[in-house]
Amino acid sequence: MRNLNLDHVQTLVAIADLGTLAAAAQALHLAAPTVSLHISELESRLGAVLLVRGRRQARLTPAGELLVRGGRHLLAGASGLGEQVRRRAQGLEGVVRLASTAGVSARMLPQLLQALTERSPGVDLRLDVLSSSQAMARLRAGALDVAIVALPQTHGADIHVQPWRNDPVVAWLPPGWKAPKAVTPAWLAERDWMCFDPSTRLYQLAAGWFARAGLSARPQLELNHPDAIRALVAAGRAAALLPLEHGDAPDGSTMQQRPLKPPLLRPLGLACRASDADDPVLQSVLQALQDVAGGRA
Repeated sequence: MRNLNLDHVQTLVAIADLGTLAAAAQALHLAAPTVSLHISELESRLGAVLLVRGRRQARLTPAGELLVRGGRHLLAGASGLGEQVRRRAQGLEGVVRLASTAGVSARMLPQLLQALTERSPGVDLRLDVLSSSQAMARLRAGALDVAIVALPQTHGADIHVQPWRNDPVVAWLPPGWKAPKAVTPAWLAERDWMCFDPSTRLYQLAAGWFARAGLSARPQLELNHPDAIRALVAAGRAAALLPLEHGDAPDGSTMQQRPLKPPLLRPLGLACRASDADDPVLQSVLQALQDVAGGRA
């Protein structure tokens, strides 16, 4: 048996609700012969009589009543599916797999979720915390949709990377330290300090900052967890070089914060597969990320 035509089922449901073929034709904006044809084709396809046509009113047979009950569910399901497809096409509903470096995800995620909820409440975000190199590899493998990565990144034509924001790197200092208004490489090189490990872009930025001053300073502790590093700074263990993210504000009773001289910026970008760049749901997330950038893109 061929599948049911939902337009024909809708016609039968309208007759059941309104009582006559003429009223159903008017409600559905169909010609009366078209309504009759819909019912005839349904009956032929199912091999069952669905309506008993009277002078004033059409009456459903038991088979017709069964089809109307099930047909209402079919029509509701089709309508819901159509709405889901429309929302997906408009970028209002879907699932996006996002990766972020440990240096930004914990503080950025609540802001991103809020921005995404306001823009596209039906989009579900799945987050992984990965290094930039790991994220780029998973993008190429199709295991991610978008990634926040440190710049620059080597990539081919299959990956699209756009600048996102630039965060200033600052010195986070223990509460008891006497510090200048701006921290220089020479000043920090004489003290204990912490940073991310050598595999990260932040470590490379810090190494370059010292190198341009003619210094080769290594951190006393390498740890890829910014909140843990801040906790060690607050405990007086050492200073730290960390990005100042949008909304960051150190607790004045436990930590000090100083700009660097010369200044140092950590550039971040958004990476996605070039083949997915025009996907409406992905575009919703990319726009929400731009909203979260806080004017630093």
